[in-house]
Amino acid sequence: MTGGIVSPVLPEIVQQLQIEPRWAGMLVSAHALTIAVFTPLLGILADRIGKVRVLVPGLFCYAVFGAAGGLMHSFVPLLATRALLGIASGGIAAASIGLLGNMYEGEARSRVLGYATSAMTTVSILVPLIGGWAGQTHWQAAFFLYGLGLPLAVIAALLLSEQSTQLASSISTHQTHSLLHILRQPRTIRLLVTQMFAAGVVSAVVIYTPLYLKAAIEATPQLNGTVLAIRAVGGAITSAVLASRTAKLLGVNKAIALGFLLMAATVGTIPLLDQLSWIVPTAILFGVGFGLAVPNIYDSLANQAPSELRSSVLAIGTGSNSLGQFLSPMLLGVIWNDFGLTAVFYAAAGSALAISISYLTRQPSTTRHKV
Repeated sequence: MTGGIVSPVLPEIVQQLQIEPRWAGMLVSAHALTIAVFTPLLGILADRIGKVRVLVPGLFCYAVFGAAGGLMHSFVPLLATRALLGIASGGIAAASIGLLGNMYEGEARSRVLGYATSAMTTVSILVPLIGGWAGQTHWQAAFFLYGLGLPLAVIAALLLSEQSTQLASSISTHQTHSLLHILRQPRTIRLLVTQMFAAGVVSAVVIYTPLYLKAAIEATPQLNGTVLAIRAVGGAITSAVLASRTAKLLGVNKAIALGFLLMAATVGTIPLLDQLSWIVPTAILFGVGFGLAVPNIYDSLANQAPSELRSSVLAIGTGSNSLGQFLSPMLLGVIWNDFGLTAVFYAAAGSALAISISYLTRQPSTTRHKV
């Protein structure tokens, strides 16, 4: 929900608050910087005190700071609430992915991480639809949907409280050195950079597609939400059903490469589309690429760490994801301002293609991928 709620109503926010093009994307991705900074820290905290003890306060703060955005009437205060929302979201991400990473091993963990990605993308089908529907009356109404974090906090406290003591582990000085050793490994660095680029390409689609559709076909917030939701259909199905199978068939590197290749091809064709009959299948195919790449990136990161450090490593991966979300509109906003919206999609497609080629030409990892 963190960025998906805002994307369908972004054109209306830009128009009413009179935001310059180069800063417009910051409203969708401002939270990503604070997620990138705080998720690794909160992941380490979750390993020390227990995941649920980080998860529940994170959900509460998520609801409060997210809904507060609907009460803001100017750019800077709204941007501030988005940054605070990112800190809360970082706690949720670190705790939840850490819980999943420690509950399962080997083949089961590979499947569950695929299911987790599928769950997130399935929800992202509904979020833009609901956000677009809520913002149809006024853009500020979409922000109040963040209030759903409050009942989720209660549910998490009631259902997961017993697991907090069972799954929590503390990080000793030796383990801290081990974590640093893992993070210095070339494969870990490569996976973190890959995750950052994946997030940057997705951000380009989420942020700039509504702006393009509004200019090309006069799309309403509801229609923009529908198109963004359709994009997630392919990702949800692929993450749950095809991601681990494709990695088993082709190998992890080629599965990631294929995912980025599909994302590059579909993002690069967005400026050529002005009919929904072409936009819809392109959006679904983009989701397929995303669904192939991201679960295999996370599973590869999980394979890099022992169970007692897995929350920390996966949280750093989530932080890298958020850093890509933050940097994407900063860099692409300059391209939009200087060269136009079409150049934004070509730049995003080019970066995805470069990642795909790098994985296609790379030798298989010495770490065996368990499916």
